[in-house]
Amino acid sequence: MLQLKNIVKNYVSGDTTVQALKGVSIAFRENEFVSILGQSGCGKTTMLNIIGGLDRYTEGDLIIGGRSTKEFKDRDWDSYRNHKIGFIFQSYNLIPHQSVLSNVELALTLSGVSKSERKKRAIEALEKVGLGDQLYKKPNQMSGGQMQRVAIARALVNDPDIILADEPTGALDSETSIQIMNILKEISTEKLIIMVTHNAELAVEYSNRIVKLLDGKIIDDSNPYEYKETDNKVEVKRKKEKVSMSFFTALSLSFKNLLTKKGRTFLTAFAGSIGIIGIALILSLSSGFQGYINRVQEDTVSTYPITIENENVDFSSMMQSMMGKTETVIDKEEGKLYAAPIISQMLNTLVSEIKKNNLTELKNYFETEGSSIKDYVLDIQYQYDVPLNIYSADYSNGINKVNPSTFYQDIWGMSDETMSSTLTSSFTNTDMWSQMIDNQELLDSQYNLVAGSWPTNYNEVVIVADKNRQITDLSLYALGIRNSAELKNILVNMDNNTLLDSEATSYSYEELMNLKFKIVLPTSYYLYDEETGTYKDMSSNTDYMKSLIDNGIEIKVSGIIVADKDAVATSITGSVGYTKHLAEYVAAENMKAEIIKKQLENPEIDVFTNLPFSSGEITITMDMINQYIATLPAEQQQMIQVYITGMTEDLIIEMFKSKITSSSSSTYETNIEKLGFADIKSPSKINIYAKDFESKDAISDIIKEYNDKVKSEGKDDLEISYTDYIGLMMSSVSSVIDAISYVLIAFVSISLVVSSIMIGIITYISVLERTKEIGILRSIGASKHDISRVFNAETMIIGLVSGALGILVTVLLNIPINIVIKKLSGISGVSSLPVMGAVILITISVVLTLISGLIPAKVASKKDPVVALRTE
Repeated sequence: MLQLKNIVKNYVSGDTTVQALKGVSIAFRENEFVSILGQSGCGKTTMLNIIGGLDRYTEGDLIIGGRSTKEFKDRDWDSYRNHKIGFIFQSYNLIPHQSVLSNVELALTLSGVSKSERKKRAIEALEKVGLGDQLYKKPNQMSGGQMQRVAIARALVNDPDIILADEPTGALDSETSIQIMNILKEISTEKLIIMVTHNAELAVEYSNRIVKLLDGKIIDDSNPYEYKETDNKVEVKRKKEKVSMSFFTALSLSFKNLLTKKGRTFLTAFAGSIGIIGIALILSLSSGFQGYINRVQEDTVSTYPITIENENVDFSSMMQSMMGKTETVIDKEEGKLYAAPIISQMLNTLVSEIKKNNLTELKNYFETEGSSIKDYVLDIQYQYDVPLNIYSADYSNGINKVNPSTFYQDIWGMSDETMSSTLTSSFTNTDMWSQMIDNQELLDSQYNLVAGSWPTNYNEVVIVADKNRQITDLSLYALGIRNSAELKNILVNMDNNTLLDSEATSYSYEELMNLKFKIVLPTSYYLYDEETGTYKDMSSNTDYMKSLIDNGIEIKVSGIIVADKDAVATSITGSVGYTKHLAEYVAAENMKAEIIKKQLENPEIDVFTNLPFSSGEITITMDMINQYIATLPAEQQQMIQVYITGMTEDLIIEMFKSKITSSSSSTYETNIEKLGFADIKSPSKINIYAKDFESKDAISDIIKEYNDKVKSEGKDDLEISYTDYIGLMMSSVSSVIDAISYVLIAFVSISLVVSSIMIGIITYISVLERTKEIGILRSIGASKHDISRVFNAETMIIGLVSGALGILVTVLLNIPINIVIKKLSGISGVSSLPVMGAVILITISVVLTLISGLIPAKVASKKDPVVALRTE
């Protein structure tokens, strides 16, 4: 079954060639006990290694089972060692970090034997050599004789045809040597045993054939076997076995090896984790600050939406000019400076006509099925010119209108009938009731619900407090707790040293939740007079107004919300927040009024006077104005004189003309506006709340696409004009964020490179330490690929532990980092490692360690198994 034909083995060392075997020819029987004797250096071990496939012959041929090995590839030799050969070494060559059972099972793992079958056969082999009760001991817990028995069990477990023993009793005492020799003698009845030894007495006593070597040649053979050529034909039939170590076996080997050096393994993993810690901290800060920036963006854009009104003057070019973003001259001559036309652009903007936007078509465009705008918005808010006339339900202390606010008119002690709309316009924009964004997730992130619930019905509202659970005293008027009528003529009486109560007051949640309000529709103020066929404004009639309030739409407080301390900005601008459903309900109910129907049916007739609309121009002089002022009470004369002091006569005339015109001569448009007419399909304003600044740019692109579309269709009148003030001011934020990201990526890259190099060095050190283990694995049939896999498994474990340790340390470090940042900046939670980021970092750690370990693993796989076995 085994024949050596003229085997020559040369070793080259520098310029010197040493011939270890010089044409050795010998054949062996299928079962016999052959002892090879000779002096040290005569070639005994070399011959044994060549037979075992650990070493390659230089010339000649090794015939196994009738098959020449001249064409053997690495995988053929690996399979041969695993299935045909069992090695027993003088120094036992057991893997110290594996148990006795695992050492014996190792050869079977390469053969692809199942786990249960593997364990069963390993136990049987150990019981055969008398170690059935020592299965889970480590080699260093056993005597020399016991370790040699383990080596014999390992050699037998795969049922090989040939057992090769290299000085099996060399390190044992006489008694133990006899025990080992008896075991080998028993095995030789079934298998071929070839033993190299210096002990001639044991060889003579136990062997049935003794071969003597001298200077690389056989000089004596006590029982030669004549090989017949016809035997080749008999032995040619050969099953091709496959050898492969599973990755789980490689993991087990490496893991148990690392456990034997827990301290060093931990330090190695910690050293490897330093790079991961650096990366994770950068990622934590980057992610945290990015999250904070996103919150700032989200909160900011929720406070300052893109607003498109049905009438607009485009201030974009003027804003860009003021910010220094002017168009440059393309063809410039050397030696000249060029003046950018900023002033002309500004003046052109100021005198430009008001652009009317068709928001009906734009709304339809946004709501079409193919529109992508919903991917970029938190909410699209459609608003209508329907005032929410809200009154306190309790009018026992006088009628109290809480919205729209009359606060400043009451302070000045003047009504709209007395003061022109131009003068009061600056003070009437104190609306403390505001429509909430229709995005509950965003509202939940900006506010904390401290009482009640969020609105679920159209007639429910919430009271809004700031981060300190405070509302302004102005809010008390919006809530009807105070009546602004109390402040009438307050400025007039200030010279009497009248002071207001400036002490802070408090209100329980229960008190605030019990507040009730009523909405009066804009059309309800007007009562039809059957005699004249006109409508009369009854808003100054107290009894009539009380009746309207009693029958108005009831509004109740459903909850109280407080701004979150971490919110950079909040989306509700008033003290009371209502939903879009209330605005839509009021608009729909108001549309049902008879007065609106009549005005829509008769656009040429003023329903208030039952006369045709006048288009004439009214002439007013300064003398007429002075005569009019002289007819007013002294206090009102004094107030008007205060306001018109310093104004030019033209400005005063225009101011009074607008007042006289709006009160004495109406138009169809002013009537419609006064009645609060609104078609749900035609909003007067669209507020677009973007998710972030990038989304804001995407929304601008969508609007541009819409404009391009309508222009290409020849519908230039549908083109939308608007000014995105916040977008213009914040256009540089994205550039700053990108710059920061690039810097962080650079730091991360450096950390990754350093970490990878260090892991590669550590893996190479492990290769040097486990050189003998490499030889052992190769001797039982492990391929070069298997050896690579073992060290790849080790680097993977180190990478996994390093990554996990780095993440753990980072999470712990984030605690004091957040405390410090909170103390210095007031911003909380800015250093936070995202879960997905942690998973990715651990994965990167594993991948990088695998990559960095490829070269050391390759070095390990190429180690000469014979040299590796001799390493101590």
